[in-house]
Parts: sequence; structure tokens; C-alpha cells
Amino acid sequence: MSESTTNDPATGESHTRDQGEPGGQKWLSGFVSLIGLWLAASPFVYEPAQSMLWNNLLIGGAIFLLAGYNYYRISNGHPTSTGVMSLVALLALWAVVSHFAIDGQFAIDGLEVAGAGLAWSNIVSGLVAAALSAYIAYTAGRDVPRGTAAGTR
Repeated sequence: MSESTTNDPATGESHTRDQGEPGGQKWLSGFVSLIGLWLAASPFVYEPAQSMLWNNLLIGGAIFLLAGYNYYRISNGHPTSTGVMSLVALLALWAVVSHFAIDGQFAIDGLEVAGAGLAWSNIVSGLVAAALSAYIAYTAGRDVPRGTAAGTR
């Protein structure tokens, strides 16, 4: 986080104020990154179908890298990337529904594609990652002043 010092015109005192992201967003981004790492590693813990193995590796790896990138940005004093965290939320939602969509099955029969442990792991991890990354994107978007020109943030 960066700090700036300003002088109060009335009293002449200098005040220091934070101009960065809240520290909680940094740690939430790091936690979401770890959830992505778990999604990528979970097929090796549970018994997956081949299609779920590649799905989890790609989606989990993408979540890990994107949320890690956001953690890196916040750690270096840059603002949260709302677009990156929105994409992470969408990828996490895909991790939740992928068991039902792979092999063209959109019903509860989709759980037969992989073991029940992997399915529940993806559902819980995906929901937590989607909720946290959506929260991070929402709070980052609220901080943008109205009337700011595009690309200046």
C-alpha cells in the first residue's frame, strides 16, 4: 500500500493516509489462489475420469495464476484488477457445474463422470472461490470514483 502525506490547511498539520487496497483483499486473493491450486491438485487425490482430470488442471491452474496475479498486484501497491477477479469468479462457477456439463449431462447423473469426493470437492471449492473473488471484484469496483476516464485507474 502506498501512503501520501497531506497538510491540513486549517491547522498546518500533516496527515498520512492510505491510498491502496485494503489488506483483506490481498489475503483473500491469496486464499483464492490456494483454492485454485487445490482444484488443480485434487484429481491426484481423488479418482477422476480423464476429462475431469484435464478440466481441473486447466481451471485450477488458471484460478491459481489469475488470483496469484491479483495478490501480486496488491502487494506491489497497484489496485485490484476487477476484470481478473471477475474472470476468476466465472472460472470458479465453471468448476462447480463442470461435473454436470461434461459428457453432455446436465442432470445429477453428471456425478457419475467422476468420483463423489472429487465432485463435492469441486462444488465446495468452486463456490467458496466464486464468492470470495466476486466480493473482491465488487469492493474494488466500488472504490472507482465516478467520472473517471477509462484506463486511468
